Amino acid sequence: MTKNYPKVSEEYQKAVDKAKKKLRGFIAEKGCAPLMLRIAWHSAGTYDVKTKTGGPFGTMRHAAEQGHAANNGLDIAVRLLEPIKQQFPILAYADFYQLAGVVAIEITGGPEVPFHPGREDKPEPPPEGRLPDATKGSDHLRDVFGKTMGLSDQDIVALSGAHTLGRCHKERSGFEGPWTSNPLIFDNSYFKELLSGEKEGLLQLPSDKALVVDPVFRKYVEKYAADEEAFFADYAEAHVRLSELGFAEA
Repeated sequence: MTKNYPKVSEEYQKAVDKAKKKLRGFIAEKGCAPLMLRIAWHSAGTYDVKTKTGGPFGTMRHAAEQGHAANNGLDIAVRLLEPIKQQFPILAYADFYQLAGVVAIEITGGPEVPFHPGREDKPEPPPEGRLPDATKGSDHLRDVFGKTMGLSDQDIVALSGAHTLGRCHKERSGFEGPWTSNPLIFDNSYFKELLSGEKEGLLQLPSDKALVVDPVFRKYVEKYAADEEAFFADYAEAHVRLSELGFAEA
């Protein structure tokens, strides 16, 4: 899809650049890259291509959206980020949360993800229930990412590869444990683990296993397990698409 990015002021762009540096230091110090990626994703993943509602427009700042069941624990991310956000009042929360996600990928060894500023904050959160359910399979993934968000099968698998970062917490999701043995390193180990089967101490959710069972998804899993460079390239493109849902549409 062709994008028509808004032109931001020089002052705004300088604030983006300074905020990115602050975020790099902060996220590295706190070891909170997975949480920062999660707030960016959960902010963007509510977009509905049919109604043009939801999406990466800063509504996670509202307690109502933080209170959605799928967002358990994201109030922590909001609280951690707020002191930095206050240093840059010119920035929209919409841009700031997505910038945090981009930084989280880069500082953990992942690809550089292009960032285009200019999102505007929306006043009201989207309705609850738009984010994917980890207990479901490939049909559900295609319904949420494909039909609702407008993303492709390749995007679904590439984005799932970000589970190489972080872990599940039982009190937040009902599941416990990391997907990989190095949950603060962004690489292609998630796909290697999927193909090698379940291991004690590592997590595979029903939505993860669906990527191996579904023949179309599996093709990408095998590709990314064998070729980290290909994964990084496709991931960066998919991340941009997710983070710009409903933004700068031509």
